[in-house]
Amino acid sequence: MTTVAFTPGTEARFAVARHVADAVLFEGYVLYPYRASAAKNRLRWQFGVLVPPSWSAAAEEHDFQLTECLMEPRTGAELAVEVRFLRAQRRTVEELRGDGTFAPTGELHLPDRVLMAWDEGVEERVTLVVPVAGLRGDGLALPFARPAAEETEEVADPDGRVLGRLVRRREEISGTVRISAAELDGPYRVERLSVTVENTSTWTAEPDTDRHAALPYSLVATHTLLRLDGGAFLSMTDPPEWARGAVAACRNLHTWPVLAGEPGRDDLMLSSPIILEDHPAIAPESPGALYDATEIDEILALRTAALTDEEKREARGTDARAAAVIELADTMPPEVLERLHGAVRSLQSVTGSPKPAGNVLQPDTPWWDPGGDTGVDPGSDHVLVDGRAVRAGSRVVLRPRLRRTDAQDLFLDGRSALVEAVLHDVDGGVHIAVTVEDDPGADIRREQGRFLYFQPDEVEALEDR
Repeated sequence: MTTVAFTPGTEARFAVARHVADAVLFEGYVLYPYRASAAKNRLRWQFGVLVPPSWSAAAEEHDFQLTECLMEPRTGAELAVEVRFLRAQRRTVEELRGDGTFAPTGELHLPDRVLMAWDEGVEERVTLVVPVAGLRGDGLALPFARPAAEETEEVADPDGRVLGRLVRRREEISGTVRISAAELDGPYRVERLSVTVENTSTWTAEPDTDRHAALPYSLVATHTLLRLDGGAFLSMTDPPEWARGAVAACRNLHTWPVLAGEPGRDDLMLSSPIILEDHPAIAPESPGALYDATEIDEILALRTAALTDEEKREARGTDARAAAVIELADTMPPEVLERLHGAVRSLQSVTGSPKPAGNVLQPDTPWWDPGGDTGVDPGSDHVLVDGRAVRAGSRVVLRPRLRRTDAQDLFLDGRSALVEAVLHDVDGGVHIAVTVEDDPGADIRREQGRFLYFQPDEVEALEDR
């Protein structure tokens, strides 16, 4: 049995986490400009793809995920588990011939849409509830399988005349969820929970098989939701001091667990192939799923609304979710679009002022005017680095920190740079604006004010020339 009914309490708690989990499930599902023919949509399913073992051996993708996290269960505690993933459903298009038979076609044109071959995503879930006490030792293994299937859907024009049909095929897939718990030594009653999700599909890849052929047998955007009924999970990102060693000993492969749900509660965990912070949330300004998180919602909505009518026809025929994005962009009221321009959330906790209606901060005067704040001057302000004052004109060596940098910054490790300004933000942070000394475009960057920014503990002071 691969599906169990959760209690109303557990179902309600999972519903809180699924809002974010859905964003993980469908991230990158279809990218702007939302057309099947677009180059961006020719390589899909970038996150959490668990491929068949035969393909994993030949490609740089994996056939399993491993989550390990810490929990403090009370006596009689139960663990509810929900593994979620998409199953690639291959859709082909056939046109109706004069002799009454159907034949494959590249495109089928309708007045409101253009239909093409496309892989649709079908949501699948594997759920179970088990007493925590039953997970100790070898734990348990839950195999699951989904059978192959084929469906057809006739396509007709507005007058009801059949023009063709869509054929949807799903291949057989199988997997296993393995769960175990182990008590840790020490004065605290803490257990390490391990959850492994494996693709065990028996499909065999041929020597020249490509990724496209393997996708129908894969578990796509795989992630796990955990709920502890009677106890608490510990943050893996910011654990209490006494638990840091045990957290560091946990292994998380191809996924990362964070506390989910409302801040202040610790009974939910989301283990995702996309690294998130504890208690992630969808911005309330977000008007709906846009699937392309590499773009800013405001820009994405404007670009989508500006597509030509023909481009929109193809997007509507690409996928029902793409059609919903087109409808959303075309019907978005100006006040909703305006909200996408940005929101400030940190000021409420800083000022302590009562929350106004609509969650919109509306002060009588601007909250900060950099031009009118005489207490800061980026051109002359300084910050102490290793006991030495660093200001505009100082020279430093760049030492990016791994936890708050990206691949581009890592290439700058050990390079010398010229400090252009020392800036203070409204939260009390200090940022050092620099240009790399041997960068041939440094003069252009300086003229345009396009600097690189590092924090004081990411630089070493050098003797000035």
